Amino acid sequence: MKLRESPAFKVALSLSFATGLYGVSFGALSVASGFDVWQTMALSLLMFSGGSQFALIGVVAGGGSGIAAMTAAALLGLRNGIYGMQMNAMMHPRGWRRYAAAQFTIDETTATALGQPDPHEQKRGFWTAGLSIFVLWNLFTAVGALAGDAMGDPKQWGLDGASVAAFLGLLWPRLKGREPWAIAAACALATVLAVPFVPAGVPILIAGVVAGTLGWLSHGRSDEGMEPDVDPYGHGHGHGQAHGHRGQD
Repeated sequence: MKLRESPAFKVALSLSFATGLYGVSFGALSVASGFDVWQTMALSLLMFSGGSQFALIGVVAGGGSGIAAMTAAALLGLRNGIYGMQMNAMMHPRGWRRYAAAQFTIDETTATALGQPDPHEQKRGFWTAGLSIFVLWNLFTAVGALAGDAMGDPKQWGLDGASVAAFLGLLWPRLKGREPWAIAAACALATVLAVPFVPAGVPILIAGVVAGTLGWLSHGRSDEGMEPDVDPYGHGHGHGQAHGHRGQD
């Protein structure tokens, strides 16, 4: 298959631009929270997990301690470890690729890989998304950090919604039954109710607990309302054991 005809390649590139552009918002907010440009760049280069990065600077900006900030970031980053086990089972990287795969394992790369039924396309989607998002995320982080306060509020540019929109683009086609919609609605409600009362980063953890609990309590078929190979949380169905699975704040 030619590269331009590859569905995984197309999804990866479109997703990488939307996610990478969100880095402008992170860079500007990080500098506004008291981090300098080099510290901001180090977070994107080394941590490379958008959710964890935003949690860390959010706690610091709110007056929290460094330990509290690192704890919030680490808790959000736990999901990447789960993704990593699934992606390792699916792609079997060897040598230096194991380290690169670990760094590239984020929400978007895992979802891109799992969205493809063909094993070759899964690997192409993962590596294309991983490399392109890493490059663009760091590039736009630098742009946002250097622009700093000159940009004003990043929300006025709509950049705070780019990552969410990209994820919703992957999630929407999989909400084909009543049960997934009910779980999604319950998670959204739990998040909204928790935001005023808990520290930054905790609402998404609460939503994750709600999703896991409702999924466990469900007595529906495992593939009801979802595509056979993947659900929006990255858990394989059907052929998932044959080609395994997928880590940004």
